[in-house]
Amino acid sequence: MFSLSELAPLNQHQNRSKLLKPWWDVFMDYLVVLMLMTSVLACTEQLSRDRVVCIPLDPPVSTNSSDHSPSSDGYVALTPSTKPPMHIPHNISPDLHSAARGHRTHLVYQQYIYISQVCYHEALPLCSRFFPYMALLQSLVLVASGSFWLHFPHTSSRIEQFLAILAKCCESPWTSQALSHAARQENFQEKKKEERQTPPFPPSSTSPSPLVTRTRCSSTDSGTDSPLLKWSESASSAAPPSPSLSTVSCNSTTSSLSLGCGVHHPSSNPSVMADRQVISLDKSDGEQARALFERVRKFRSHCESSAVIYKVYLAQTIFKLLMVTLILSYTIPLLSSFSFNHTCHPEEKNLVGYATFECIHVLSSLLRKLLVAYLTLLGLYGLLNFYTLSWILHSSLQQYSFHSLKELCSLRDVPDLRNDLAFLIHMLDQYDPLLAQRLSVFLSPVSECRLLEESWERRWGEEKLHAMTHVDADGCSSLQLVALPRLPPALFTLSQLQVLKLELITDARFTSQVANMASLKELHLYHCTAAVDPSALAVLQERLEVLQLTFTQASEIPSWVLSLRSLHELHLSGRLSSEGGVGRSWALGSLRQLRHLRVLVIRGMLQRIPGELCEVASSLVRLEIYNEGNKLLVLTGLKRLVDLTELKLQDCQLERLPSALLALTNLRTLDLQHNNLRTLEERLSLAYLRRLSCLRLAYNRVLVLPASVGVLRGLELLDLSNNQLRGLPPALFTLRRLRRLLLAGNLLEELPTEVKALQLLTELDLSGNRLESLPSELFIGCSELRILNVAHNSLSSLPTGIAALSQLCRLDLRSNCLEKLPAELGCCAGLDGSGLLVENWLFLSLPRYVRDILNHSCTPTGTYSEGHSRPESDSFPYFSPTQWSFFSALESQI
Repeated sequence: MFSLSELAPLNQHQNRSKLLKPWWDVFMDYLVVLMLMTSVLACTEQLSRDRVVCIPLDPPVSTNSSDHSPSSDGYVALTPSTKPPMHIPHNISPDLHSAARGHRTHLVYQQYIYISQVCYHEALPLCSRFFPYMALLQSLVLVASGSFWLHFPHTSSRIEQFLAILAKCCESPWTSQALSHAARQENFQEKKKEERQTPPFPPSSTSPSPLVTRTRCSSTDSGTDSPLLKWSESASSAAPPSPSLSTVSCNSTTSSLSLGCGVHHPSSNPSVMADRQVISLDKSDGEQARALFERVRKFRSHCESSAVIYKVYLAQTIFKLLMVTLILSYTIPLLSSFSFNHTCHPEEKNLVGYATFECIHVLSSLLRKLLVAYLTLLGLYGLLNFYTLSWILHSSLQQYSFHSLKELCSLRDVPDLRNDLAFLIHMLDQYDPLLAQRLSVFLSPVSECRLLEESWERRWGEEKLHAMTHVDADGCSSLQLVALPRLPPALFTLSQLQVLKLELITDARFTSQVANMASLKELHLYHCTAAVDPSALAVLQERLEVLQLTFTQASEIPSWVLSLRSLHELHLSGRLSSEGGVGRSWALGSLRQLRHLRVLVIRGMLQRIPGELCEVASSLVRLEIYNEGNKLLVLTGLKRLVDLTELKLQDCQLERLPSALLALTNLRTLDLQHNNLRTLEERLSLAYLRRLSCLRLAYNRVLVLPASVGVLRGLELLDLSNNQLRGLPPALFTLRRLRRLLLAGNLLEELPTEVKALQLLTELDLSGNRLESLPSELFIGCSELRILNVAHNSLSSLPTGIAALSQLCRLDLRSNCLEKLPAELGCCAGLDGSGLLVENWLFLSLPRYVRDILNHSCTPTGTYSEGHSRPESDSFPYFSPTQWSFFSALESQI
């Protein structure tokens, strides 16, 4: 027994398969069923009552031979002659004993049955005996060959996938929306064409309004007068049941028509109105539609690789035609062999006494009529196969171009199909062309782009963008978008956004809606070649102040960048040098229109200072060049930047101070870190940089600090970290305004006592040197010292005068040779446990009361408070209290 759940999928598969059967296949299926019924009827009749009736023709054997012995001639006394005649009783009426007429055969009933069976096999033709079975077998072969292409393994899998995809396409809400949008566009185009051709008439109160009369859609898919559409419109509020594939096409057609047809309202911009009327899909519907697009794309690439279905269907048609021809060739001559009378010579005369019998076939007339009916059906079946074969050979079934659909529904971008997919759609057109129209929605690139755009707008809405917006370190509202195909439309509604960062966006375009971003001042483009409309460019020219560009080649820089006349800062990161050598101009171009540019930051591989910088020399105040290890050969372009106040030339492989610095008399910050400077003893030295307040020479190879450094009276920060200094000149300690002195990573063995002259010093970094002691003058003269880093030295003790550093809040004593800490550390009012970086065991060498003083803001477990603000320092490593507790415990174990 089969349950209903097991039979349902079979019924559903049969309903789906009929979509690919054209009218001739359906007609042939009915003919095969009729042939099968005819053969079954013939078989039933033959099995139930097929027989022959035979009577003897020759005279019986003479009765005088009764004296012969039965055993001698083998004749048993079966005839009535061997029996005594029966006497009629006298009391019977004479009327009942009338004389018998006819020929006495002297045969018993069993002899008749025997002769009938013998004559059935000897006298009856083969066609009369085996035609029903042959017809049944032939009908079964035709039934199997009629649907072979639907069940062959190499074709059935593709057919099942095609039907499943077709069902999804018909059920998808995106299909109805896309077709209604296409029909709406056609209606607007027709209306505009009629408005051009028809002269305008004055409005009349009696004439019907065109808004009311024009309710018929021009699309073939839109039949508003059909009762199905009327029923759909009346029942649109009710939720439809889950349809099967046969009903899905009708329901989806109706829904698409009801969406696409309606009263047309006048509008000056039809496309805008059409987009406004489109009903947006739910998130789940959009995801299913996108998945269906991908599934159709993969199925198309799979089916277009071969033509297996086409070849199997062609072979099946040829086989059926040959089968019909063969059956007709040997069956039609058999019609004459069907006879009612048959003469039989059983050659059993010794047994029955007769040599010839006259027999009649009871079913001969019925079988002849059934054979004629069978051959008639078979002939029609053969004609349909011949028509099918001619249709296959005269039609280009391996190509499908959607010409009719392109004229109907404006899906003019649907690609042409070939091989199996084209053949399946040709077969589908024979059932219902509207199904192919629905499938074409998911073959259209324009339709997919519209779906992605709608999904994009729904996913990246204003609420999500607001949630992604954060406040950066400068207190500006910032938003970063990474790896998006395009800019979401909701982005242009963020009127409070100040910083916009776009990274790896392939199709970024700023439209006129950027005018709504009233607060936008900073734009970052990371490998993003953004396009700007002319109306949007005017807005960016007025509002944009900071622009950061990251690119690979200079050709990726948008041309509109150099027209931002209000730009204050420009950051360029990428290859800017030309390929023609040092003498060539840089690849960016002229900066003439950037007349308000104040800051220019370049991260690239330059070989020379661009001469185009002179075009912005009057406004440029800061220039930063990070050359990524490439040698900067020509620096003469710096001489024209006389108003420059900050210059950074990092990683440029400089071996000496540039002579162009002579012209930069207004320079306040000079950063030459990560170069190859060996000496600062130049002919002109640093005498002309008297306004310099910040000098960074870290990560070089400076051996000696020249005495000319003393002329930099305004110097407040001096960074000589990671050089090869062995001593400090006395002129260094004449810089009375110096506040930060960074000497980490050198070869210093002692600190001169003249350091006490730096009374404004707040940070001193001596880590990574060879110091064995610190002068007590350091603590006496540098009373403003807040940060002292002497880690990784060879200190054996600390002077007792450290208690004078009342402002000290950070002290790093790690990796030294200290045996104990002075108790005067408890007198440093600003120092606590979180600011003292030292090994745990060394910290325990302090008296108990000192440790309590230092831990006054710490928890008993040793985790220090994070409430203290961290002072600004480039060389002092800051660790959170939790990290410091972990490091101390680890070092104590080691």
